[in-house]
Parts: sequence; C-alpha cells; structure tokens
Amino acid sequence: MRRLREIPPTAGLPLQAADLLPRRDALTATLAAQLGTPPLQLECSGTAALLVALHALKARAPDRRVVVAPAYTCPLVAIAVHRMGLTLRLCDTRPGHWDLDPQALAQACREDTLAILPTHLAGLVADMDAPLEIARATGAFVIEDAAQALGARDGEQSVGLHGDIGFFSLAAGKGLSIYEGGLLVTRDDALREELRAVSAAIVPPASGWELRRSVELLGLAALYRPSLLGLAYGVPLRRALRRGDPVAAVGDDFAPQIPFHRVGRWRRGVGTRAAARLPDFLITNRARALQRVARLRALPGISVFDEAAGTIGSWPFLLLLMPTAAKADAALAELWTAGLGVSRLFVHALPDYAYLADRVPQDAMPHARDFAQRALTISNSAWLDEADFERICAVIGRASA
Repeated sequence: MRRLREIPPTAGLPLQAADLLPRRDALTATLAAQLGTPPLQLECSGTAALLVALHALKARAPDRRVVVAPAYTCPLVAIAVHRMGLTLRLCDTRPGHWDLDPQALAQACREDTLAILPTHLAGLVADMDAPLEIARATGAFVIEDAAQALGARDGEQSVGLHGDIGFFSLAAGKGLSIYEGGLLVTRDDALREELRAVSAAIVPPASGWELRRSVELLGLAALYRPSLLGLAYGVPLRRALRRGDPVAAVGDDFAPQIPFHRVGRWRRGVGTRAAARLPDFLITNRARALQRVARLRALPGISVFDEAAGTIGSWPFLLLLMPTAAKADAALAELWTAGLGVSRLFVHALPDYAYLADRVPQDAMPHARDFAQRALTISNSAWLDEADFERICAVIGRASA
C-alpha cells in the first residue's frame, strides 16, 4: 500500500505562516552574528555565489585558468566553471571517502591553477589541511564549497573561513531556505569589497526570476510537510525512476544557463524570520543524527560518515557507504520509492554525466566513481520517526549482509 506520508530527503527548516509576513531585511546580519563570521554577501543561489567568487579571483590572477574540484561533487560546479570560461581539472577522492585525495591534489595543482574547491559534504567538514598547504605552494586560491554545510564548524569557527572565500546555499532542503539563495564569506576585507563590486557590476535585477522564486517559496512553505510533499517531490521522483532516469530522480539534471538576479526584499525578510529558529534547529538535528549514526554503525559492512575530531556538522542527512554497488542498488530498490527519505546524493562522479561531456574532462576517477556507486543518504528530518528509521536499518542490514 502506498504511504500517505513522504519524508523529504534532507532536513530543511520548515517555514511558518508568520515567516511570510512583511519584515525588514536583516538576513545576512542575523546569520553572520549566529555563525560568528565577517559580513555575509547574499546572492540568488549557491552557484551564483560561486560565479561571483570565480569572477573576482579571475580578475586577481588573469593568467590562471584552471579550477581543481573533486570528481564527486554537484554538477553545478562544472557548469559554473565552464560558464566563467575557465577549465575544470578533476581530482579523485580518497578511497572510500568524499574528501580530496592529497596525493592526487598535489599532482593536479600547477602554476595554471586559479582555485581549489574542497567540499564540505553532507554538512560534514572536509579536510582543509591538504588543500591549504598545496594552495600556498602553488599560489592558488581556496574556495570552500559549503553549500550543504550552513552552521557547520571547524574548530572554533564556521566553515568557509579557512580558505580565501567560502559559499553557502539557501536552496530548498539545505537547512535555512528562501527556496534559492547563496551566501559568500571571506576574512579578507579587500577581497570582500571586490566580491561586492563584482556582484554590483554583473548581477542584474531580473524581476521575472525573482517573481518566480517568490512563487516557488510560497509553494515550499505550503508543501514542505509529509502530507503534501509527495506531490512536489514523490510523484516526480517515481516518474523519473519508472522511465529509468536516476539523474532526474535525484535532481542532477541542471540546465546550462545559471539564473542570475538580485534577491528581493520579501524573500530576504522570510529568511530573516526563519533564521531566528536556525540555532535550535541545528542543535536538535545534530543530536538526532549522532544517535542514528551510532545505530547504523551496528549494521554489518556499512561505513557511516561522522564528524571529524574538533568539528561540528550541520547534518541535513546521513551519508553512508554500502559494501558494494550491487548492495547499494538492492537497498535502493526497496527504499528509494518508499517515501522514507532514502536517496542518492549525486548519481555519478562528474565524468559519468553524459550531459556534462563538453565541460568535464573524461579522466578515470576510480575512487570517486566507486563512491558514487556505493553511497546512500538517509534524511535527518524530524518527520522520520523511529519506527520508519528502524525499517530503513532493517532493509540496509539485509542488503549488506
């Protein structure tokens, strides 16, 4: 029997009716105070924030044209690098992990490297030591991709502050959301002014896009609940899987054109109201995640990703690695369409997306490809109750045995 409830694949902060009322814009100031960062810069998406960052760094080092990124990351990274007229150079990941492999990274970074993009994945903090050391040795910049990690901390400070620039996403399901949005941060005062100048020069008002995002935000506020999410998420997911299109099911099928516009006052006000609940939301999410990670570790053959020593994750979902690709497929066959919030993060390593073939080098990335084939995600939503979580554990346990 088809479930009447649909659990979202990630733990987003639900909007309340009062959030939609007019309010003054204090979004970036509120978040900077909560995170303990220098002033934040708001853009219309995390990808747009990355574009602004690349534009500013390209102006600083015009002779450097290569961006080094992990081979397992969001396809939008490749699209953004291509749009800036830069060259993407992939770096394989560590075996059985999503972090950049230090040896492969050292080989990928040369005098032509503009930036390295370590990624804080699944709200967990990436190893920053190797990227920072290699960047210093080669004269490259470091851009921290913290799209999935708003609220995560590395030591005493927010992620995004170890490198030259960091960016966060405010997209649906990324914790705090204004449907689409992005934040830029840097410790460098001069670079902060350059990022602001770039944004002022290249980002148009585009009122049509902002109207569309406002309507979509209203839809998110109305439908982001288990009783209605099946309409917006469950039905398209199952339709894509029936036609054998897992890329569309996950939402990895991005258009080549990246929307670029200014975020309107109303959406900034919605974010301002919702941000007041973010600290408590993150604390509760983390407590739930740590408890469930401990439960998953009891399953045979499963690798479950946890916080590195001295770090705190933001935990939008739990990320685990099955023993083999076949066992991952077996678990997904039972769970992906069950409405329990189990999914894949990215379906492929970047070279394996057919629609990216013109902008991604077709290099062998065996560790990233293996990771993509074996990785599963489990929602960290409060709506996933203990009975359903145990059902997930039972299926994963059978599949991995």
